[in-house]
Amino acid sequence: MNQPKINPYLVLAIGAVAVSTSAIFVKLANAPAPVIAFYRLFFTVLLMLPVFLWKYRNELKVIKKRDWLFSSISGVFLALHFILWFESLNYTSVTSSTVLVTMQPVFAFIGTYFLFKEKIGLGAILSTSLALCGSIIISWGDFQMSGSALYGDFLAIVSCIMVTAYLLFGQTVRKRLTLVTYTFVVYSISTITLFLYVVILKYPLGGYVGQDWMYFLLLAIVPTLLGHNLFNWSLKWVSTSTISVSILFEPVGAAILAYFILSEKIIHTQIFGGVIIILGIWLYSIGERKKKQRVQLSEQSVG
Repeated sequence: MNQPKINPYLVLAIGAVAVSTSAIFVKLANAPAPVIAFYRLFFTVLLMLPVFLWKYRNELKVIKKRDWLFSSISGVFLALHFILWFESLNYTSVTSSTVLVTMQPVFAFIGTYFLFKEKIGLGAILSTSLALCGSIIISWGDFQMSGSALYGDFLAIVSCIMVTAYLLFGQTVRKRLTLVTYTFVVYSISTITLFLYVVILKYPLGGYVGQDWMYFLLLAIVPTLLGHNLFNWSLKWVSTSTISVSILFEPVGAAILAYFILSEKIIHTQIFGGVIIILGIWLYSIGERKKKQRVQLSEQSVG
């Protein structure tokens, strides 16, 4: 394999910092959560449109009805994820919200067990339990601060369940389409869902100051397009498990940015609970990697 011109681990680090800015931009914008979510995806779709039309539009012809159905469901869940997560930031801290949203692998594990009847290993149960204990510690600490912070934690956890559903419904479609086509289709459906939500509930789509429009655009460019595209580029050079672990640094980066930009204090329960959650998810990702390696070895021995 040819060596990359840029160190992939440096690119990975930049990607982690990029996705860490998401909660910061949401906090800085003075607009309702559904409106921020709508414009984030709307601008993302607009920026992707020229590339999609130029190179990938013919892929729309090969999308089956079942794929359209699953993509639509996936897009709706993504819209709900953004609404709930952005709303959670109005009640709880950036640290608590981003750490709890990072629990997605835990809910993915639970979802695959109930939906696809995948076998559960002891390691997966222990690592999942560890992450859940971390979330309880964070929620307990926030509850002692205020009831509204606990409500924000609840919204963050539900938003995490929504993004897990988005990934579970989209994973089969993603295997048959290129990344650009898949994300463009799902983001477009999610944008339409958010637009209908905003219009039906009569949130104002205009009247925001220039700074807000800047944050809407930055949300589309930095965490969405730049952050996730850097992760996808890194896949060529580093393992998926390495990327999964690097994503765990999002709440760390978000907490540091919130401390310096938003002057948010970090309490001991957030640190302790966050470390436990990250440790649990890290152990889970190691177990998943080992499981895949065992499957590959067994397939090779059979072949």
